[in-house]
Amino acid sequence: MLTVQELEEALAAPTDELIEDLAQLDGDIMILGVGGKMGPSLAKLAQNAIQKGKLGKKVYGVSRFSSGTLQQELEACGIETIAADLLKEEDLAGLPNVKNIIYMAGNKFGTTGNEHFTWAMNAYLPGRVAATFPHSRIVVFSTGNVYPLTPIQASGAKEKDPVGPVGEYAQSCLGRERVFTHFSHKHHIPMVMFRLNYAIDMRYGVLLEIAQKVNNLKPIDVTMGHANVIWQGDANSYALRSLLYCQTPPTVLNITGPETISIRRIAEEFGELFQKEPLFVGEEQDTALLSNAAESFRLFGYPSVSLQQMIDWTGTWVLNEGETINKPTHFQQRKGAF
Repeated sequence: MLTVQELEEALAAPTDELIEDLAQLDGDIMILGVGGKMGPSLAKLAQNAIQKGKLGKKVYGVSRFSSGTLQQELEACGIETIAADLLKEEDLAGLPNVKNIIYMAGNKFGTTGNEHFTWAMNAYLPGRVAATFPHSRIVVFSTGNVYPLTPIQASGAKEKDPVGPVGEYAQSCLGRERVFTHFSHKHHIPMVMFRLNYAIDMRYGVLLEIAQKVNNLKPIDVTMGHANVIWQGDANSYALRSLLYCQTPPTVLNITGPETISIRRIAEEFGELFQKEPLFVGEEQDTALLSNAAESFRLFGYPSVSLQQMIDWTGTWVLNEGETINKPTHFQQRKGAF
């Protein structure tokens, strides 16, 4: 995989399982916040599955579309786009009444110093969306940051484990879940809380950040010594398939890969590939932000792209100076400051 076109095609290639699940789903699909890192490929994946399966559904993509060519790109794929600021009541009220909603709107980076906007996006807006669509089913993108740091030998937090968000971003994400859950109870809205960490493709993510530092001979902080990752295409597929598992009260699903990866070991693998010696700072702590996604594997099967495949693809991408986007994960953060 060497070009953005090849990457986009891989991300948007539907599995038979996705097509079969969408065939069981009544109604169209609307993605709120389609302009983020994962939204465009999720929209294209849904559209391709619908076309390949001849399912006769429509995909809507909603974003501000304030710059760039994304709106035209999605329209060219057959996705109906709607330019809207969801914080504006008139824009929200003007959206079509769609049965299936993937809620991806939110704010993370830049929270420090702008906490009020993060809370408005992550905790106020969910209530407005839920009140606007009381008869839809909603998959709510959330995050593993709602959990506390857990011992690395404990295989990650499970869905029924107590939450313990660290920092205002994570607290606001728990606020998003709590507000949606309130309206799920009030209006009997079936939902899934989709707790994701960390999705990657070749242009961003934990593996790319490690590979770049190894390749550029920059020190790698291993204080947060472990993490989980999942291929973005698999995460997007799971999100769409989660529409079948929406319930009241909401279903909670952890979404990530099956491995607890060692940051040091991954860096050493990239070092072997690049023939460069990784530089490390800090010392691994005995806790990390980790999730146990066994329940999602029971529902959807294991990810189609393995950890080793992601490592190989990322290494090749870096060696060939592939295109990247400047959206670091800040996975090293232990105090929740974003």
